[in-house]
Order: sequence, then structure tokens, then C-alpha cells
Amino acid sequence: MTSKPPIGRDTRLCMSLAARPGNFGSRFHNRLYELTGLDYVYKAFTTTDLAGAIGGIRALGVRGCAISMPFKEDVIALLDGLAPSAAAIDSVNTIVNDDGVLTGHNTDYAAVAALIAEVDPATRFVLRGSGGMAKAVAAALRDAGFRDGVIVARNEAKGRPLAELYGFGWQSDLGDEGAPLLVNVTPLGMAGGDADAMAFQAAMVAACEVAFDVVAIPAETPFLKAAGAAGKRRITGAAVATLQALEQFVLYTGVRPGDAQVAEAEAFARG
Repeated sequence: MTSKPPIGRDTRLCMSLAARPGNFGSRFHNRLYELTGLDYVYKAFTTTDLAGAIGGIRALGVRGCAISMPFKEDVIALLDGLAPSAAAIDSVNTIVNDDGVLTGHNTDYAAVAALIAEVDPATRFVLRGSGGMAKAVAAALRDAGFRDGVIVARNEAKGRPLAELYGFGWQSDLGDEGAPLLVNVTPLGMAGGDADAMAFQAAMVAACEVAFDVVAIPAETPFLKAAGAAGKRRITGAAVATLQALEQFVLYTGVRPGDAQVAEAEAFARG
């Protein structure tokens, strides 16, 4: 392990903005800085003044910022431009600051695309949710060749346009019909107020083949626990979180850590 310089005036700051900040990103990035010897530090924040926070990133030379709910779409108007990954889905989860020029990226898309690569695109799916992360997942599914699917969202004003944009069906509630691939892109099961909620009915989970939950904390949501108990293949939000955070690290630093370093940082972040 290369020795990391002590924090000083040349240390570069990276950060995150979320309504409910967690510790994973800070622990993951900071551990990788230690392992790679980079003079960086990472800190999580929340805000009720998004415009002020983005102005601070620009004014203070913050190198990069992860963007989480509920800021992934609202932040776009405050940036100077979008990378193709963000422009394609109008959702930003990463800001890179190049000498005061702020560019939005979306590393969620790349992470999801990698994780669904081994699922047969002929598989029918039900995706529950319509927020910024739902855009990344729906776009990755469409681009991977999935055509037979439905997006379930109570908010028709968001759910129907999202479904139409990517060529999928829309419905306001789950109903009784499941699918071989179930995808949860809602906060159901997330640590906090919805921690005990199941994203899909037990019968749907029992009938599915693949269970995909983007909730990262906890790694074992009620949905994924039920799927595991039923012997289903699972794609976890924890895996999404690690892959997307790794791509953010590369964007911020220009350095791609080795697999062993990433595994150590992930274990440390979840320890």
C-alpha cells in the first residue's frame, strides 16, 4: 500500500449530496485513497439548498460530487454540461469539476448494464419505481435488448412517460401478475421508514427467476431475503453501489484500482 499524504492545502475534496446521507461512499472512497496513496478526502453532505451547494462545488474547487435522491434530475439545470451517460437518461449521479466547469455523468447506468449482462434479454420483467435510478435501470434494460416489460408507478405523470420513453408498458399498481425478472427501484426495504416493506408480493417472488433490488442499505432487503430463501438468482443494490462508486473514483482521480483493492475497500465500507 502506497503511503497517503496527510491532509493539507493540496488535498483534493470529493463529496456526496443526498437527502439521507450514508457512510458507504465515504468509507469506500477514503479507503481507496489510502490504498492507492492519493491525496484526496471524501465527505458526505445533505442540503436544503441545492443551488447553493452546487455553487459551492464550483467556487471551492471540489473535484467531484456524487448525487443521490432526490437531486438526480433537479441538479441538471445547475451544471455546465452532461456526459453521454447522463444526457441519454436526463439523470445525474456524478459531477466532475474541471477548473470550474461542472459536467454531469451517470455511473448507475454502467453498473446496472454490467450486472444484467448475463440475464437473457428475452426475459419478461416488472420494474417498480419511476425516479432517477429507475431511468438508469430502464435505459440499461432497453439497451441490453429487453423488450417485454412493464414499469409500475403510482405517479402516472412520471411512470407513463418513463415507460413510453423506453418502449415498455406502464401500470399504476402491481396487480397479481408477476414476471421472471423483478426489479425494485423504490425505497421499499431501505434502512429507515420502509425497512420492513416488501417490494413485491410473496407469490411474485416465489414465481420469479431473478430478483434485482437497487436498495444498497441494507444489502439484504426483505425482497432479497425472500428471494434468497426461495433459491432465486439475486442482483443486489450492494453490487450496484460498489460498481458505480468505482466508476466515480476513476472519473475523479483518473486511477483505476486493482480488483483486490476494490474488494478490500468494499469490505471496509460495509464493515
